[in-house]
Amino acid sequence: MNLANKITIARIALVPLFMLFLQPFPDWMVRQFGAVAFIDRYGIYLAALLFITAAATDKIDGYVARTYNQITNLGKLLDPLADKLLIATALIMLVQTDSISSWAAVVIIGREAFITAIRVVAASKGIVLAADRYGKWKLVLQVAAIAAVLIQQFPIWGAAVYPIGSFLMAAAVLLTVYSGFHYVRTNYKQLQLNGV
Repeated sequence: MNLANKITIARIALVPLFMLFLQPFPDWMVRQFGAVAFIDRYGIYLAALLFITAAATDKIDGYVARTYNQITNLGKLLDPLADKLLIATALIMLVQTDSISSWAAVVIIGREAFITAIRVVAASKGIVLAADRYGKWKLVLQVAAIAAVLIQQFPIWGAAVYPIGSFLMAAAVLLTVYSGFHYVRTNYKQLQLNGV
C-alpha cells in the first residue's frame, strides 16, 4: 500500500476518535472516570483539532498521489469515501449535541447520497462522472462551516461569540444544493444517452 492511501486510511481512522470526543457522557460517568472527565472538559477542543487535521490530510494525500504517481483504483475509491464519512459523521454529531439543525445535516447527507448513487450507476455502465468545481467548493465550505461550529462552542468564547458557524452552515447547505443541481444538469444528457 502506497503513502497516499495510508494517509487516506489514517483520515478514516480519525473519525471514531472524533466521535468519541464529541460524545456527551452522563454525569455519573464524568464523576466516576478520570478519562471521561477529561473528554467532557476538553473534548470539543480535541474534536475541532481532529476534524481540521483530518480535513487537511485530504489535500496532502492528493498532493502525494499526484506528485509521486501513486494514483490507484483503491485511492480513487477511498478518498471520496473518507471525505463523505468525515462530513456525515461531523454533521450527525453536531445534530446530536444540538449545535446545528437536523435539516442541514439531512440536506447535505442526502445530496451526497443522491450524487454518489448517480455516479455508481453511471460507473456500472462505464461512464465516469468527474467532480466539478462546485463540488470542490461545497466541500471546502462544508469543512469551514463545521470547523466554525466546533470552534464557536469553545467555552472560552462564552455567550458573546457571533454565530459565524451558523451563517457558514447555511451557506454550505445552499451551495451543496446548488452543486448537486448543477452536477445533474451538466451530466443529464450524457446519462440519458447511455440509458442511466
